[in-house]
Amino acid sequence: MSAFRIRAIRACDAPAIIALRDLAGAGFTSLAVDDAALTERVEASAAFYGAAVTAPGRERYMLALEHIASRRVVGLAAVKASIGLSPPFFNFRILRIAQASHAADRRFDMDVLILVNEFTGCSEVGSLFVHPDFRAGGVGRALAQARYLLIGADPQRFSDTVVSELRGVVDEDGHSPFWEAIGRHFFKMSFDEADRLSARTDNQFILDLMPAYPIYVDLLAPAARDVIGRCHAQGEGAHRLLQWEGFRFSNVVDIFDGGPLMSAPRDTIRTLREAQRGPLKVADKLNAPRRALIASATVKDFVCVPGLAEPLPGAFAVSRETLAALGQDDGAPALVWMEPDAR
Repeated sequence: MSAFRIRAIRACDAPAIIALRDLAGAGFTSLAVDDAALTERVEASAAFYGAAVTAPGRERYMLALEHIASRRVVGLAAVKASIGLSPPFFNFRILRIAQASHAADRRFDMDVLILVNEFTGCSEVGSLFVHPDFRAGGVGRALAQARYLLIGADPQRFSDTVVSELRGVVDEDGHSPFWEAIGRHFFKMSFDEADRLSARTDNQFILDLMPAYPIYVDLLAPAARDVIGRCHAQGEGAHRLLQWEGFRFSNVVDIFDGGPLMSAPRDTIRTLREAQRGPLKVADKLNAPRRALIASATVKDFVCVPGLAEPLPGAFAVSRETLAALGQDDGAPALVWMEPDAR
């Protein structure tokens, strides 16, 4: 992992992010925009890092996974400071209702889907993607955890609640069983068309076209019922990482592909909760090194490096190579998360 660093996105990273979007394929909603729009998002995100922010707003902080030797961007992740304001953040909530009849001597429960927009103001972590050639050695996990260290660097920029929407079941041809059972009937368009429209508009079309009444799950085709709350095969690792961090399924799913929404109180997220602040001290030799994520202590010019660190009284010892990868000087403040059991 020491071959990589995770850093704030730069405007010049746009071509690499476009290439990763194309590689990710159908269903990667957060990047489902054309090249010009995605370039604008990258440029805006780069500017947000240096902005004076005192409360969560429309900021989107994109992170680039950089292979240090080649300077190649081989992955990305993002944190949205606040969602649901513009555009709205629509989901289906799964509610269980009781059906009973004394005359028929029957009682049973049924699940229904109801359109909601109840996560307004929450922060969101997402857009996690690593090039297939670089997915070994815990790189994806480090990239996922770096998002929480970014939040921990300046918590006032983010909400008290953090959510993550996982991509649902969509095949290589962009076919979604959930969409075919529900969305296509009301939107009269393909899953890919709706996905792209959602990414580049204010989502008013969802409010205009989505049914306002409950949808009974038992009336859906078995193929659609089976994928409700399930994530894409490529997202199973991200799902496990979210659970490890303390995120739980919110009984809410994506309105297009039925993927699960996970949520957690910000300050209970494991990486953020266990991270410690302290200055970095260069050491020629680490006597009791532990695997760690070492991050800059501020959002501006944020960098996070997976590597080795040794806890000292009031400080952390790291190698010169780690300090160089961070772009910091000896004694610089840092946010450090260490593997509890790794030596």
